This record gives sequence, structure tokens and C-alpha cells, in this order.
Amino acid sequence: MSDLLLRFYLVIDAGLIFCYRLTETPILNFMIGTFCLGMLCVILGELSVSLALKFNKPYIDEMAAEMHEKERLSVEAYQAGNTAGYKALNKAATDAWGKRFFTMTAHSAGILWPLPLALGWMQTRFGDVDFALAYPLSLLFGESVGYTFTFIPMYILCRIVFKYMRPWLPYFRGVQKMLDAGDASNPASPAPKTNLPQRPV
Repeated sequence: MSDLLLRFYLVIDAGLIFCYRLTETPILNFMIGTFCLGMLCVILGELSVSLALKFNKPYIDEMAAEMHEKERLSVEAYQAGNTAGYKALNKAATDAWGKRFFTMTAHSAGILWPLPLALGWMQTRFGDVDFALAYPLSLLFGESVGYTFTFIPMYILCRIVFKYMRPWLPYFRGVQKMLDAGDASNPASPAPKTNLPQRPV
């Protein structure tokens, strides 16, 4: 671990460890603290992606407009009996959809950037802590596991909770409206359905 990263962990340590000292029960403290850490990771990831989407919105909208325009033109070409034009425009629409899909996927991957930092901090605090597993989990994972075994499921739980909280949170309520508006252009839908049956010209 680099000195710079270690200093960063020392700076944030007091704030993070506070959530692990809220009760008199160690295991309950660990669960509460890990849930808070997981929720912090979710919020930071969602915040960074939402800012990236807002910054790149003109480019994303431009790709969506191109996709729909090519799709519309391909349908018109088919209806006019222009098979060659239909094939070319249909391919262009599919290519535009693929470009937008992978752009959105790349943005979505940015949600995960806080996880390595959180796990790195947990290593400084809980690297030597083992959690005994009861039967039948011990058959699958061994007699004990480390902090990662708890953090990953807790992070997934936090993502589920946040999904239902987002429409009610001040900033993320606007983000939710932006995402709902984007659904009209189907950013995650299958490729444009312009593959109409071909007919002879």
C-alpha cells in the first residue's frame, strides 16, 4: 500500500470507524458500520455517474437522435421498396444503438470505483479479523471468512435499498427523472427493430 493511500485512509478513518462503534455489541457494530460503508460507496458511485451523464448528455442525446433517425429512414426505405437503402440504414441504426449502449455501459461501470477504496480501508481495520461460519456455510466457504465475505452482500443490499430511496432523495430525485426521461429513447433496450422482412424491389 502506498504512503499516499495510507495517509488517505488515516484521514477518513475517524469518520468511518464511528459507524462501527454505535452499540455495545461487536458483531452488530460490524454489520451497522459495513452497511453505512456500503451505502456511502453506493452514493458516491451514483453521484459520480450522474455527474458524468449530465456532463455528457448532449453527446448521448446526439447518439440517440442519430439512432432513431436512421431507424426511421430505414423503415421509409423499406416501405419505398429500396432494399439496398434499407439494409444500409438498418445497419447504421444498429451501429448507432451499439455505440450508445456501450457508452452507457461504460458510464454504469463507474458506479463501482469506490469499492476498492472501501475494501482497502477495511483491510487496515479488519484484515486480521476472521468470522466463524456455522454449518452448512462452513461446508462451502470453510470454517471462517474475512471482511470481504460480509461487505459484498452488504453492498448489494445497499444498492437495492438505494434503488427504492432514490426517487425521494433531493438530488437523486432529479437524477431519477432524467433516467425516466431517458427510458423514452430506450438506452438499454435491444437493438432497433428495423429488421423487417425483405421484399424484392
